[in-house]
Amino acid sequence: SFLIYPVVAFVLLYGGLGLEIVETDKWGGLTLTIVVAAVGIVASFPLGILFALGRQSKMRIVRFISVVYIEFVRGVPLITILFMASVVLPLFFSAGMDFDKLLRALIGITLFQTAYIAEVVRGGLQAISKGQYEAADAAGLSFMQKTVLIILPQALKISIPNIVGSFIALFKDTTLILIIGLYDMLAIVGAATSNSSWLGRESEGYVFVAMVIWIILYSMSRYSKKLEVKFSTEHKN
Repeated sequence: SFLIYPVVAFVLLYGGLGLEIVETDKWGGLTLTIVVAAVGIVASFPLGILFALGRQSKMRIVRFISVVYIEFVRGVPLITILFMASVVLPLFFSAGMDFDKLLRALIGITLFQTAYIAEVVRGGLQAISKGQYEAADAAGLSFMQKTVLIILPQALKISIPNIVGSFIALFKDTTLILIIGLYDMLAIVGAATSNSSWLGRESEGYVFVAMVIWIILYSMSRYSKKLEVKFSTEHKN
């Protein structure tokens, strides 16, 4: 069902089967939650790897920029990042440029999540023994070959539990997009409870949302466990 849902959502939102295109400022509910979480995960993962490598770089300027970015973003709440993305970011573009709220939220969440992924991956890089680096150097591999073929795969395997944990935290943080006027699944239920037709039935909506979120997060956790077993990242006594 999770594979079918994106296809159905795409058809409904982008005018498939003769339907009208739905503007992004009218998106909401589970669709918006999944879009924000998915884009945040997909976009922040490669960026986080780059900043993790940058923080380990021997080039001072690259290391300095990476450290400043990671420490600054990790020291600022996501609410502040979203507010800055919504209010401050459009000021850097021309007045006639259409910069919708969803795009602002996606940029803010990606920037925020990138810093946390970078720290998780850096932890994996630090866990690699010096012998691996020395063996790669002895084999005559270039820096790029050594990083891509030897070091990074091992670091990512070690970091699987923490990476997925970070993704789970991101999924839960999507509820904060309400502060910039976007209604995720939880916010939709909250808005619906203000309708007189929902009086006395608020708990049903919140229980349903809790069940959906639990199923999604539990599925992510189980998939992480399978990856750990597949790559044998667990330490056995």
